[in-house]
Amino acid sequence: MKLYSYVVTHDTGFSPNSFWGYCTLADCKPAIRRTAKIGDWVVGLSPKRDGNRLIYAMKVEEIVSVKNYFHDSCFALKIPDYSTGKVVHKCGDNIYKPLSNGDYQQLQSMHSNGVDENPETKAHDLGGKYVLISKTFCYFGSKALDLPQSLHGLKVGRAHKCRFPPDVVSAFITFIQRQQAGISTPPTSWSSNDDSWKIMGL
Repeated sequence: MKLYSYVVTHDTGFSPNSFWGYCTLADCKPAIRRTAKIGDWVVGLSPKRDGNRLIYAMKVEEIVSVKNYFHDSCFALKIPDYSTGKVVHKCGDNIYKPLSNGDYQQLQSMHSNGVDENPETKAHDLGGKYVLISKTFCYFGSKALDLPQSLHGLKVGRAHKCRFPPDVVSAFITFIQRQQAGISTPPTSWSSNDDSWKIMGL
């Protein structure tokens, strides 16, 4: 088992997306998505200015291609929908529609330029090749947790870390198993008036 740690620069509910019963990492962090294996854990921390606190942790339980992710009915609700006005629909991460020529259409999303594609984010996202999926996760969002002293080694600046001594990995497993599973708060950037996360996370 490998443990990955990185900084969630913008906690919007988009990446990771912890709604509709699954925590998914479908965009951003291409290096992690290319190399993670079933059974690994991915840990997302707040930026250093916010204390490198724990925003979420997911156990990788399924890995699929971007194409299969889009076509899987289990994740259809993660395709962005801007017609409802609810942030939970707008922040869907299933944003790459496969085309007959082998390319992908980037849908309107938090990574597009409005209705137009953003070539930079598209290339970055698709460089990850795979989507990481989990039903075993803890998402703390706007109430990110302080890491205990034993886990300060998880703190990271840019890129990610994935080489931790066995005692740190063991301490992390013990710590995360004591936490509330699923979604416990909304993403950091959400308005306090939008409580759709309470039912969309089930």
